[in-house]
Amino acid sequence: MIKRNFLPLFFLLITLITVDSQAQNKDLADRLFKIHPTYREQALTQRRFKQKDILPLIARRQGNAMYQIEKVGESFEGRTIQMIKIGNGKKKVLLWTQMHGDEPTATMASFDIFNFLEGKNDGFDDLRKKLLDNTTLYFVPMLNPDGAERYQRRTMQGIDMNRDAAARQTPEAQILKGLVDRLKPDYGFNLHDQSPRYSAGRSPKVATISFLATSYDYELSVNDVRQRSMQLIVGMNKVLQKYIPGQVARYADDHEPRGFGDNVQKWGTTLVLIESGGYVGDPEKQYIRQLNFMAILSALDKISDNSLTKEKREEYYDIPENGRWVYDLVVRNATVRQAGKSFTSDLGINRNEVSYSNATKFFYYSKIEDFGDLHPQYGSQELDATGYTIEKGKVYPTAYKNVSEISKLNALNLLREGYTYVRLAPDANTRALGLYFTTTPLHILRSGQAAPSGTPGLGNTATFILKKAGKVKYAVINGFVHDLDNFNAEKGQGIVE
Repeated sequence: MIKRNFLPLFFLLITLITVDSQAQNKDLADRLFKIHPTYREQALTQRRFKQKDILPLIARRQGNAMYQIEKVGESFEGRTIQMIKIGNGKKKVLLWTQMHGDEPTATMASFDIFNFLEGKNDGFDDLRKKLLDNTTLYFVPMLNPDGAERYQRRTMQGIDMNRDAAARQTPEAQILKGLVDRLKPDYGFNLHDQSPRYSAGRSPKVATISFLATSYDYELSVNDVRQRSMQLIVGMNKVLQKYIPGQVARYADDHEPRGFGDNVQKWGTTLVLIESGGYVGDPEKQYIRQLNFMAILSALDKISDNSLTKEKREEYYDIPENGRWVYDLVVRNATVRQAGKSFTSDLGINRNEVSYSNATKFFYYSKIEDFGDLHPQYGSQELDATGYTIEKGKVYPTAYKNVSEISKLNALNLLREGYTYVRLAPDANTRALGLYFTTTPLHILRSGQAAPSGTPGLGNTATFILKKAGKVKYAVINGFVHDLDNFNAEKGQGIVE
């Protein structure tokens, strides 16, 4: 009788099953990514929307048998906060967005998910049935509507409600704690946006999506509840790598005793924090919105069939930590002249958003935020200024009555002559207060506003020229680079100050 060792065959079979499962997960994620445009909520096309923009989207679902819509409280200013329940499964999932009012990416993705769950006959009916039979989803879109009204992080009280889980001084925090206590969700998704200048580790790649399996104690312990968070994140990271390779990061897991994520984890709910960061060329975060749609639905699929347990928690620690290594623009190796001496320096420039039109729109105001040796840092855009001398531009001698007159000037000719600044006349009809912008690539000075003196440096508005052999090659106006040999007047934003 011949004895055979079936153990290697057994392990081979397990390996094949695991590989096949991973392939199916990636195939599902790919299909979800591709179907997203079909279900993208067309009423939300830019990120500075307010509660009044989503209320009709909620109201149109009133009376639809697949939803239960409940008022769960009011904000400090009396705005109604609603919860949308979908599904009838045993596994309860609570998802909340915009606890910070200026972090709306996942709110957009949530309405895309609602549209998807309402769909049919598109190849996803089995997934929908699986999700709705096995899970009950509780969405709270825009938990901080007062902050969203102003496009600000904090609540109307000036409190960061993500640091209000313990004291609960805000009504919004009281609402969220009440829901956790009442629903006792098995899983929670704390959905945020982060600065678009975080890097994925020490790299030039912007962290487009960042995760955190929040810690429930200072010892950073890992129990079954937190382990599931790590496993879910590992699964989402795998499917995201196809679309943003090297651009997924994680936060350091230091315990924050006031944080909702940390406390929800401590209260027994498996909590995943997702942060939508930056992606070059996507200022309105519409591509990142698509990634949220895909990643969240993929995670819900893993929750619904418990396949998340196949992920290895150790791989969570392989995801690089968020770093602060990226500026919007880095100018490298510019020659600087000061006090009759020359040296080379790098400039780190960031384009900061300034709200206007009741915070529904924004323009950029750019500052030089670092100066010196920046070789450990990177720029989402970089300009090699080796051999070029940096100078402040000149002020054009003619003053103009209004910005419209200035917009008719030949900006390219002015920049070639070294003029970056144009002054408004004392009686100019301009906005009385504050910064403003212009589509003309020039830096406009109001009457009485002094032009910067000396070499552009730390803290200055990022407006200057770069010259070689007496010729202006580049003009940087309000942090946007203009190559004068390949000039595009539509590119960038001028500034009025």
